[in-house]
Parts: sequence; C-alpha cells; structure tokens
Amino acid sequence: MERRQFLVTGALSPLGVLLGCDRREPLLRVSGITWVGYEPLFLARQLDLLPPERIRLIESPSNTNSLMQLASGEVEAATLTLDEFILARAGGIPVHIALVFDTSEGADVIMAHPEIDRLEELAGRRVGVEDTAAGALMLRKSLEAAGLAPDDVTRVPVIGGEQMDAYRNGEVDAVISYEPYASRLAELGASRLYDSSAFPGLIVDVLAVSDNAIGRHDTALSDLLAAYFAALAVVKSSPGRAHRLIAPRLGLTVAETAKAYEGIALLNLSDNYTWLDPPATRLREAAATVAEIMQSNALIEQIPDLSDLATARFLPEGP
Repeated sequence: MERRQFLVTGALSPLGVLLGCDRREPLLRVSGITWVGYEPLFLARQLDLLPPERIRLIESPSNTNSLMQLASGEVEAATLTLDEFILARAGGIPVHIALVFDTSEGADVIMAHPEIDRLEELAGRRVGVEDTAAGALMLRKSLEAAGLAPDDVTRVPVIGGEQMDAYRNGEVDAVISYEPYASRLAELGASRLYDSSAFPGLIVDVLAVSDNAIGRHDTALSDLLAAYFAALAVVKSSPGRAHRLIAPRLGLTVAETAKAYEGIALLNLSDNYTWLDPPATRLREAAATVAEIMQSNALIEQIPDLSDLATARFLPEGP
C-alpha cells in the first residue's frame, strides 16, 4: 500500500467508526416511458415497494430520450426495446440487459383504413412507420406475409404521438402502431390488419443497465427487480386492481388497459432466468435477428458484439 493511501485510510478510519460504517449506495435512477409492458415497474412505485431515497423512477417522453439519458450518465438504467439496446451497444455505450419485461404477441400492429381488408391491398399505399427496428420488423413481416416488396409501399415517417393526426388528416392509409395508440386509432375507425402475434419473441422490451452502475448499485438493482416481480405478481393475481391503478398513466380506460395486456407476454422470473442465464440463447438469437434488420435498414452501420448481452445477477432467487 502506498504511503498516501495508508495515511488517508488511517485518517478516515475513526470517522468510519463514528458513522457506523454507513456507506450507502448512491441513488439509482431509472428512466422509463409510458408503455403497457413497463407499467408493473411504475406500479411497484404506486404500491410503495420502491424506497424513494434509494431508487427513483424518471418518466421519459420517449425511449430515444431514455437512451440519451443513459448515454450521458443522467440515469443508471432505462427501459428500452431490444433494438434500442442494440443501438446503444453499436454507439459504444456499455450496457447489459438485467431484465426482460415482455415480448410483443399482438401489441404491435398495422392499423389500416377500413376499406383495406387484406395485406395485399397495401400495394401502392402510404404506410406510416417509425424509424426503429420494431417498426421496420413489423413492416418487413407484413410485406412478406402479403408477398409484397418494400418498394410496393410508400413509407411515411410517423412517430408515436403523431399517429392519430396522420391518420385523421389522411396522410397515411395504414400505420405501424402499438398500444396505447392502436386503441386510439381504433376509436377513429381504423381496423387491425396484421399484428406481432404472427412472429412472437422478436419484439422485446428490456431493462438496460449501464456497466458503470454494476458494482456501485448492486443492492438497489436487486431491490428494484424484487419490487418489479412483486408488482408483476399483483398484475397476474389481481388484474382488475392492477388495471385500475395502471389505466390513468396509460391514458386508457380499465377495459382498454385489460385489452392492451392481451397483446403482450409478460415474462415471469423463471422466463427471465431462461432468457438471461448463460448462454442466453433465446436472447442472443432474437438480438441477432433484430440487429440484421437494423443493419439492412441502415439503422446501424455494423452489428455490435452480441456475445455478452445480459446479466442475471440482480434477479431474485428462483422458486
């Protein structure tokens, strides 16, 4: 041990004794958007399962904003889609997946004007889609199912909150949508044409944790995930109560909230061990597919290293 380190350690040791060696972890900040799959996390806060002095949920207007907060160090963790996690990796942001919230099994959908009855009728039409891998995946799978090529439709860039205006103003004939916007489009007369139930397991929502937080926020991360699964248990065992608490944040009625949950598969603790424990085969296969789509749609230049994606160290002990 160097002399300077010895002197500093020696000088501070009595202070540590006086303070009872209380070395609390710094505040864990988690950014998340309003999305049905992430809501059990915010439900945990409503149920007072998250100690506010150690864990703070920050409501973000978009996953892009959450990604920027993660990159700048404003937060230690963020709720992201798998493609956004890959985008972070491709941009050199050191992150790991600590939790898989859900997989889309119908929540991502093409909503079309009622005169469009079949996917084949999208030929020559304007399709609103976000510039994300999830949007690109939905469009690609839809066109494949219809036997159409990408050039057979006109892509119109539309982000989440703009979908209703684009549809209402006649700027698009169909929209790649998701909840809660899909339900709002249905209220405007749009009909469901095709959804992610046709290819389950590819559109995935995850909790991305900065590598800088691992080792510094381990207790808080473990507490965060324990609280999440406790809230998830309420969603599964008492859905009526949970939906009443969740609905106001989503801006939906209780009935619409219940319907929104029909479109996703919320992964339980056992599922998470299957997805995250080495070799994390299912996660790596999904990530490889999404990364290839991202590269082919010029969302990333190169596919980042996908060999070490996740950590299961913060999951509660299994049953």
